[in-house]
Amino acid sequence: MPLTNTIDMSPEMARVMEEHTKQEENTSDTSPKIPDVLPILPVRDIVIFPMTIAPIIIGQPKSIRLLEEVSMKDRLFGLVSAKSTSTEDLKSADLYSVGTLARIFKLIKSPDGTLRVLIQGIERIRVDEWMEDEPYLKAKVSKHPEILSSADDIEAEAMARSLAALFAKLAGLVPHLSSEEALTAVDVSDSRRLVYLVASSIQMGVEEAQEILELDSIAEKIRRLSTRLSHEMEVVELGQKIQSQARSEIEKTQREYLLREQLKAIQRELGEKDELQVIVEEYREKIAKANMPEEANKEALRELSRLEKLPSAAAEYSVIQTYLDWMISLPWSSTTDDVLQIAHARQVLDEDHYDLEKVKERILEYLAVRKLRQDRAKESNASTATDEPVSLLTRPERKGAILCFVGPPGVGKTSLGLSIARAMGRKFTRMSLGGMRDEAEIRGHRRTYIGAMPGRIIEALHRVNSKNPVIMLDEVDKIGSDWRGDPSSALLEVLDPEQNRDFRDHYLDVPFDLSEVMFITTANILDTIPSPLRDRMEVLELSGYIEEEKLHIATKYIIPRQVKENGLHAEEVVISDEAIRAVIRDYTREAGVRELERQIGAICRKIATAVAEGRDERKIIDCANLADYLGKQRYFFEAAERTEFPGVATGLAMTSVGGDIIFIEATRMPGKGGLVLTGQLDDVMKESAQIALSYVRSQADVLGLEPGFSEKNDIHIHVPAGAVPKDGPSAGITIATALASLLTNRCVRRGVCMTGEITLRGKVLPVGGIKEKVLAAHRAGLDTVILPKRNEKDLEDLPSKVREELRFVLVDEVVEVFKNSFDGDIFHNSR
Repeated sequence: MPLTNTIDMSPEMARVMEEHTKQEENTSDTSPKIPDVLPILPVRDIVIFPMTIAPIIIGQPKSIRLLEEVSMKDRLFGLVSAKSTSTEDLKSADLYSVGTLARIFKLIKSPDGTLRVLIQGIERIRVDEWMEDEPYLKAKVSKHPEILSSADDIEAEAMARSLAALFAKLAGLVPHLSSEEALTAVDVSDSRRLVYLVASSIQMGVEEAQEILELDSIAEKIRRLSTRLSHEMEVVELGQKIQSQARSEIEKTQREYLLREQLKAIQRELGEKDELQVIVEEYREKIAKANMPEEANKEALRELSRLEKLPSAAAEYSVIQTYLDWMISLPWSSTTDDVLQIAHARQVLDEDHYDLEKVKERILEYLAVRKLRQDRAKESNASTATDEPVSLLTRPERKGAILCFVGPPGVGKTSLGLSIARAMGRKFTRMSLGGMRDEAEIRGHRRTYIGAMPGRIIEALHRVNSKNPVIMLDEVDKIGSDWRGDPSSALLEVLDPEQNRDFRDHYLDVPFDLSEVMFITTANILDTIPSPLRDRMEVLELSGYIEEEKLHIATKYIIPRQVKENGLHAEEVVISDEAIRAVIRDYTREAGVRELERQIGAICRKIATAVAEGRDERKIIDCANLADYLGKQRYFFEAAERTEFPGVATGLAMTSVGGDIIFIEATRMPGKGGLVLTGQLDDVMKESAQIALSYVRSQADVLGLEPGFSEKNDIHIHVPAGAVPKDGPSAGITIATALASLLTNRCVRRGVCMTGEITLRGKVLPVGGIKEKVLAAHRAGLDTVILPKRNEKDLEDLPSKVREELRFVLVDEVVEVFKNSFDGDIFHNSR
């Protein structure tokens, strides 16, 4: 709030104040005699300085009584400011100790009971002792004069002149400071009078004004006020600059508006078209050429008519213009011709990918069906040409299935999509769905939102400028959901051939036909894909590669690609087959070939460094010098060593990166029959462990276990890699074998691994992921795999080399698992 120590005054009080100001300036500085006990008037939100005149309003009964009594005597009283404005009834403790001796000039009583008083500050005083609180404050005070500068103090004179100049400049910028005050300040030769005139005229808080009053040195007061005036000048000048800029912007806008209106009038007189009409006609021509469906064309023309009626400065103008730009740039009818030559497609797939025969065959089947349907449709149209109208109830023709490639990382899922597009002669675009949580990423944002845009499906079609591209939706198993919606639910319409011909993006708000788009999705696992979405896709599983397949891929694909990417010639890098096998066994452990490519890339980079340094001799990489390029061996085949102790069995598991081997460890200690499970096991795996323990306990006599062993011991089962969550029933027979090994104190046979679900009756049930699990066992160097008998049909999917090198034991009961897991007869009583 402004603190100029003024209030609204009546014309009479203003006149009196002006007269007394002039009189006071012409009188001497002789101060009146101060009474022994002086009435003290406390004031809030204001500091009255000596040698100044100011009006105040009095409403407190005590203060009214004080002024009425003082006005009938010598009219002298003390003015002391309050430290806080929150206290209603001010006491002596609430007041500062330094104040101003004041005299009443004029006192006017208002109809509402308040007093309007014109007072003059005379001298600075200090309260020495508070005497009375009632009927109003009284105190013993003494004069508290300031320390004046000497007459020849040039620095003080310079400071005073600078202060007067600053004040005059500020008065010219601030409306509430009159020119008379500025002239008075400039003409004042008394530095003390100058200080109090400036202090009473500028805006200050009570605390800051009180500090000015309490300073003893006039020079220090001038210095403090000069700083305050400089700050006030900066604020005022900045405010005026902002106002000036705002005024100039408004004037510029008004001027531009007037000029535009004049230009329109001139163009109308000359018969010319204005800029908006030209833009509207351009959009109209582009809409006609876009060949949109009827509903989309109608919506585009409706928005164009709205644009025509809006001024270009309107906020809605750019929104409509952006919408029309999207509408006319989408490939409503732009397609590429399919190359449906089966031999060409087979050649492309074989060039880009090794093995994957089942996947390739399914892709060729898809292309063959498209070719046959296209040829038969042409024959049918040629033989049955008729003018009969087509029924509106005719069911639209389905365009084909949605393929979903499922497999571990690095087996070529994403590159398969690119090969399919190349084989069909279509454009290709990839869209990663991993971590997507916003439904608007698929369906787009409604135009009511600021910065709204179409969804990523429409963006992809706009980017490739084709209505029938191959769109690969990568990592569909890693879609999330939160308060912004569920993107997987939005994909239900996109990936349904029955619905996606009328896909409606929220931004476009018109149907777009997606039925000609070939959607291909990829995933590492199927479990996290919602069932309705999985039901709309045809799943093609891609398994991991065996060592021979990785060797062929490295020789035919990876090494030539890395040699080229690292700026080498083929003759400069020679990697022997044995070295590649060593890289696969000792430096990688994966189902795919992504890490293998990284290691070969590391070899090529070291060779490239040597060539760049001038050491360009031919490099032959073999097992002897492989460590010079890749460092020490990273992985070791430890399966055999881990089962050299009782209580350890090797199992097979399915993970998001393919098959893998796991070790089940069991130990016992004195206790009361408790079961402890560790290794981040989820509910199903915990239940499998409990079932396995119950089965082993039920076979205690047959296994020759001591009576009551379960009541005297606690069993602890642990699955290493404790930071990795594990679940599923397929480890049931492995846990049972580990418990049998522990309790009979016999080691599991070297090289034996197993997978299968166990029941309380000792039956072995089938499990999934057999191919990936067996390939993991083959990679780990194991030689015997125990599988449920009902999984025998899954062995047909294995490569012939794996079937030849591994021994498979098919079992129906846990008893058969035990007989094939231990050397000799484990059973105490023959069964």
